[in-house]
Amino acid sequence: MYLPPHFEERRLELLHDLMKKHPFGCVVTYSNGELDANHLPFEIVSDKGDFGKLLAHISRQNPLAEVLKNDADVLVIFRIDDVYISPNWYVGKFEHHKVVPTWNYVVIHAKGKARIIEDEKVLRGILARLTREHESNQNVPWKMTDAPSEFISERMKHIVGIQIEITDLVGKFKLSQNRNKNDISSVATALASKGKSDLSNLMLSISNVKET
Repeated sequence: MYLPPHFEERRLELLHDLMKKHPFGCVVTYSNGELDANHLPFEIVSDKGDFGKLLAHISRQNPLAEVLKNDADVLVIFRIDDVYISPNWYVGKFEHHKVVPTWNYVVIHAKGKARIIEDEKVLRGILARLTREHESNQNVPWKMTDAPSEFISERMKHIVGIQIEITDLVGKFKLSQNRNKNDISSVATALASKGKSDLSNLMLSISNVKET
């Protein structure tokens, strides 16, 4: 990934927090001369290893299950947010007109070693935690125990778990850091007005300026 220094982000706590809020990632692998990509919801475990680890599950029929049997190298991409930036949002546009459109975005790349999990107890734990996390905002959260045990056991025969030990973690936060503070503040204000408050707040936090 092309990564100018002013867009590079390596603060582990911040990266993990964003990954947990946006846990749907794209796993990129290379095998037998071909690239492949799979899109999966992940559990992010922050307290394991130098950079944490990722847990997920896939169908046994997915070719990825075979690729990951031998500690495969993988890249997992988390797209946190992105937005078009209009030149009209820059204060400088009204001063000198030397502005052009661009795209602001936040992505996180996790490189690591992946392996398959066959242990049923471990796999059940992965599924239970994933379900509990994403059912938490329901009025009556669904639990695995709501379904017949034999049904769950049968379904589990058709999946395997994935564990990825993260060996490198970096974010690209392209949030107008190359602009002056007045432009950053005016863009953040425009984003907030268009329902992009999270990105606006992150932009201001990263650039250490206050919205006017």
